[in-house]
Amino acid sequence: MSRTGQDRGVLSPAHPDVTSWGTDPYANALRNGCGPLFLRRTDGWLLPLDVERWCAGADAADLSALRRCEGPVLDIGCGPGRLVAALAARGHRALGVDVSEAAVDRTQRLGGSALHRSVFDPLPGEGRWGTVLLVDGNVGIGGDPRLLLHRTAGLLAPGGLLIAETAPHDIDERVHVQLDDGGASGAGPAAAVPFPWARLGTPALLRYARPQELHPVDQWDVDGRSFVSLRRGRTVRTTSQSPDSRNSAAVISSQFPRNTSGDSPLAGS
Repeated sequence: MSRTGQDRGVLSPAHPDVTSWGTDPYANALRNGCGPLFLRRTDGWLLPLDVERWCAGADAADLSALRRCEGPVLDIGCGPGRLVAALAARGHRALGVDVSEAAVDRTQRLGGSALHRSVFDPLPGEGRWGTVLLVDGNVGIGGDPRLLLHRTAGLLAPGGLLIAETAPHDIDERVHVQLDDGGASGAGPAAAVPFPWARLGTPALLRYARPQELHPVDQWDVDGRSFVSLRRGRTVRTTSQSPDSRNSAAVISSQFPRNTSGDSPLAGS
């Protein structure tokens, strides 16, 4: 699928995830389908990133989450697109967003729909998604769980579902990290710039979700991975829609592999 400059979106420089995940170590790992790739904390501690799993098909743990999806699905930080592709195969309207062009390209090669954008940029169908996914550690995006969950709640339709993967232990950590490939790719200076990240266990996520009117529905573990689903309140405060929101919602019909009725992602799901 070809993308125009407008389809790529305008990546806001205010969000450090834009300048970090778009750098060569991540892009190279996705193109190769394997690591090594790590998040390196400023004290030298390394968090391995499971690139091989991300580039494979959806596994049993992934499917346990996808079976719970309702309506059209927005996958935040979709990576190489295995979840978007699996959802499409199950008959869901699914759209991925990622700040890495390599991730978006790979998702589209799998037959999925994806946009090159940050979650904090204007997105199609804001306030009308049936399900939003934050998996593979993406609850850490931006290093500010309150801000990310506030943004996520605003993307969901009233009564919509957030499905998030959490750390398998009780942790609430805000850190600065940098991408590290162990020197295999000779990453340039941009890759060495630290950016904010967070790691949350389920108790911490629930604490941050409560003020956003995101109410817990279910918690489960599969193959050592932990998940939680939360539902947005059905009665929400309404505000007038901004021109950016209207414009981004209108883009959505061109992102799905089949047509929708009107500009709402909920149509025909």
